[in-house]
Amino acid sequence: MKFRGKIVDVACLNHFTRVVTTISKLTKTCVLRLNPDNLFFVLSGKVANGGVSMWCELSQANFFDEYQMEGVSPENNEICLELAPENLSRALKTVQNAKSVKVKLTKKHCPCLTVCAELPTLSSISRVVTHDVPVDVIPKRLWHEFKEPSVPDFDVSIYLPPLKTIKNVVDRMKNLSNFLVIEANMNGEMNLKIETDLVSVTTYFKDLGNPPWGDGASQDGGPTQSRDPDSMAEARVDVRKLQQFLVGQQVNPSKSMCSECICMSSTSVTKVSPKAGGVCPSLHPRYRPSECPPPDSAA
Repeated sequence: MKFRGKIVDVACLNHFTRVVTTISKLTKTCVLRLNPDNLFFVLSGKVANGGVSMWCELSQANFFDEYQMEGVSPENNEICLELAPENLSRALKTVQNAKSVKVKLTKKHCPCLTVCAELPTLSSISRVVTHDVPVDVIPKRLWHEFKEPSVPDFDVSIYLPPLKTIKNVVDRMKNLSNFLVIEANMNGEMNLKIETDLVSVTTYFKDLGNPPWGDGASQDGGPTQSRDPDSMAEARVDVRKLQQFLVGQQVNPSKSMCSECICMSSTSVTKVSPKAGGVCPSLHPRYRPSECPPPDSAA
């Protein structure tokens, strides 16, 4: 197995660092999958038991000027590594002004992702900083655990207001209850609710817009066409885990959306699309939306 990548563009380096830092706020360990075209950061939690599942997909061409890798075999041209994203984030943060950054898979005392940066100097002598991030190589027999997660067919999908606005609301609600209800409909309306024996608090959003889902998802009685547009679907989520997701966001998304299904245990799926780079640091829904920009939202 071999992997080597080089980033020269400072904007690409900063963007990649923000993505890794966002992931480090969500989990202590995750899996990095590498193939010739993409990098994937994967957190495979048991959602049914209250866990969080994450799928972050990066096109290597959007970040790396040079990218070379050889998987375990020509038939299985992938590499799977387990790492602590916080360690990688710290290494990248120290080399933000580098002339170039190389990331490669090495074997020292243990397998490592080695981050090697050439820093600018006032003289002709180059200055090189190296960080070794320990990783564990995941054997092929376990790869099936880190595939793109599937989610149930959802009943409602809606564009979210600015994540900073949601964060401010959740920050105030977290002291009232351990759980928060997110409800939305196909008329662009969404509510954040907390209900306890002592207090009931609801924040209303309207005119958010709904994504136009393709691939036949909304055709002939699909998950959106068969519903009353005013009918609310709701999901009950752990308010502190939602806050953790919102606090960690550093990718400056141009749009984000939430999809909900009504089932035995409610599921809420959030998709975040940044302004550039093709990054999605959360679950990919099963269906792909067309790239229409969301309408202006109002709370």
